[in-house]
Amino acid sequence: MALFGEKYGDTVRVLTMGNQFSVELCGGTHVRRTGDIGLIKIVSESGIAAGIRRVEALTGAAALAYYRELESRFDRVTAILKTRREGAEEKARQLVEENKQLQKQLETLKVKLASSSSGDILDGVKTIGDVSVLAAVVDGADAKTLRDMADQIKSRIGSGVVMLATIDDNKVALIAGVTKDLTHNIKAGDLMRFVARQVGGKGGGRPDMAQGGGTDVAALPAAVDAVYPWVKENLGATRTS
Repeated sequence: MALFGEKYGDTVRVLTMGNQFSVELCGGTHVRRTGDIGLIKIVSESGIAAGIRRVEALTGAAALAYYRELESRFDRVTAILKTRREGAEEKARQLVEENKQLQKQLETLKVKLASSSSGDILDGVKTIGDVSVLAAVVDGADAKTLRDMADQIKSRIGSGVVMLATIDDNKVALIAGVTKDLTHNIKAGDLMRFVARQVGGKGGGRPDMAQGGGTDVAALPAAVDAVYPWVKENLGATRTS
């Protein structure tokens, strides 16, 4: 005995498919036999409750239209790949592998760029008390390159504070670094929040390294210049050279 409540009417249809292979209950309209359904394509399957799955499918003409669209898409893909259908899979695999290799080469070049640029940029270091401070805008860099540069600069200056910025896709990316010996007075996260607010953004991170950004590109030069007095105030230094 089964109790169906309000979901079904007084009569509940029981459908048998495949010689007792599947017995289903349904209150909706059905075909007289499964062969009338024709082609069927399952397009999604998901969980809607504990132990209950929802399966959605296309049948008949809708399923045929679905496959025709897949065929058209495949033809467009093979045209983009400039290959025949039977070679599309291998061509796609080759392109993915080539892209991975190019990405590795690009990362290597960025590291070399960061290394060489960090040496040149050290000419802009200022001394506040006995602390080296560098705040600069780096052209053509991304966030990862800035992090690599900040690490290299920190290792070269010994004791100091670094704030690097770049403009990428009309947005400001920021990296702040503080050597370990200074984090009791100056925290990179505090410096980052100070600078990021001035360029209409936010940021934060560890005491020795922080990351952030903003959208006010025009305010970046003034924000970078403001790093030096901020460091001086937080260090309580009295001598600047």
